[in-house]
Amino acid sequence: MEPLRPGDPLDIGGYRLLARLGEGGMGEVFLARTASGRALALKTVHRELSREPGFAERFDREIRTSDRVRSPWTVSVVDFSPEGSSPQWLATEYVPAPSLGDWVRRHGPLPGTAVRALARELSAALVCVRTAGVVHRDIKPANVLLGAERPFLIDFGIARAVRDPRHTLTGAVIGTPGYLAPEQAVGATAGHPADVFSLAAVLVYAARGRGPFLDHGEEPSLPALLYRIVHDDPLLDGVPAELLPLLRDCLAKDPEQRPTAEQVRTRLGPAEEDDWPGAAPTALPADTARREAELRPLLGGARAAVPAPPPDVPPPAAAVTPAPRARRLRPPAVAAGAAVLAAAVTVAVLLTRLPGGGGTDGKGAGAPSPSPSSPGLPAAWAGTWTGLGPGTPDADGVTHARTRDFAVTVTFQAGAVGELTGRQVSEVREIATGRNLGCTEALELRQLRADTAYLAAVTSRPTDREATFECPRGNLYVVRMTGPDTLAVELEGAQSAGAPATLTRTR
Repeated sequence: MEPLRPGDPLDIGGYRLLARLGEGGMGEVFLARTASGRALALKTVHRELSREPGFAERFDREIRTSDRVRSPWTVSVVDFSPEGSSPQWLATEYVPAPSLGDWVRRHGPLPGTAVRALARELSAALVCVRTAGVVHRDIKPANVLLGAERPFLIDFGIARAVRDPRHTLTGAVIGTPGYLAPEQAVGATAGHPADVFSLAAVLVYAARGRGPFLDHGEEPSLPALLYRIVHDDPLLDGVPAELLPLLRDCLAKDPEQRPTAEQVRTRLGPAEEDDWPGAAPTALPADTARREAELRPLLGGARAAVPAPPPDVPPPAAAVTPAPRARRLRPPAVAAGAAVLAAAVTVAVLLTRLPGGGGTDGKGAGAPSPSPSSPGLPAAWAGTWTGLGPGTPDADGVTHARTRDFAVTVTFQAGAVGELTGRQVSEVREIATGRNLGCTEALELRQLRADTAYLAAVTSRPTDREATFECPRGNLYVVRMTGPDTLAVELEGAQSAGAPATLTRTR
């Protein structure tokens, strides 16, 4: 983390910039904060790249790819630049933790127990990437963050969906030399097996302090390194003996000979209780605590929102932990004659049809697949929750409707990530006409971390079935259980103007 430089903007997209986190060929990365004091990593794009033909489409594809992969081992997209912005930017949740590359350069290779635990965690992350239909294409030590509770796989900046036939320009190499697969080194199409190869190369780096195609003190040219990747056997000295057979298989030159991510996960065996926290380097908790302490003054004293791993057993309902950030949606608008109203508050889930309507028979676009260890919505959430907001009685009546109290009812049932476990109904009366401008949404559980649910609305219709306006679709919500009978709707979600910030259990 470095101070801002003279000439750096003070804010981008409404987010205040606090410090520099790094820069690369694509752009610069800043530490930023939301209005409520949560930390973000905000990546800007070099203006010259933005001017290249087709770049805006590629950048949009990066966002869609990043947002498709949701798991305990990846960070969420929070917000991104609207069309036509300069510079273009992307904001994700920020993890105050060192990268694997930084850690090894400062402290040397990881202990064998930590390498084995890292292998189990990252293989689980790779299963989620594969399940989402995505190829990362740049798994390397700099893109693995060593969180105190678990590692994170970040930066899907050059990843593309498997079904996208466009993979590279002729003669171009996508990936980071030393960790890319042989097929990437020769410019061929790279699929999921390339990620398995790169994962193995990263684990070799963690164990021996250098990649599988570098000996101590070597600095080969790029052509020489690419030749080794394509033709030479990997160097595996220093790798824990029990990992050697698996890593040799993963580093096979022929993609067809490598195990799948699921097979890698199976061969590593089930994670033990507190696997990574117990096996991580002993100095890591102090390092991450120091980073969090350095972050707090920059956030104005607010506690940094650090992604927490979902526990096997949900914590007591009264526990309060930082919530993950949702992609920030502009207030959704509902056309109502000349007036426009920001529509309803929501929370919830996706795959099963809810009793009582509002369901869907399939997944919405970009809906994430459940991760291997993601918990479901616990029984403590089941029931009916209501809230009453002030509405917007002082709105101008032209760009925003003048409304009375904003009533919301949310019904939850226990269920797994990827299932429809909730339904929300809003009642919003326009002062001038008495019309109900509220919407009813079916809710999908996207992710659960500690006492916070990350939810998406997969269907939306007017609560008044005779209404002629259209409700917005795809709203995202962050909802936190603050007590046995109270839920808080976080500001980073798609909360509407005048909607309640708190929901109370009614039954």
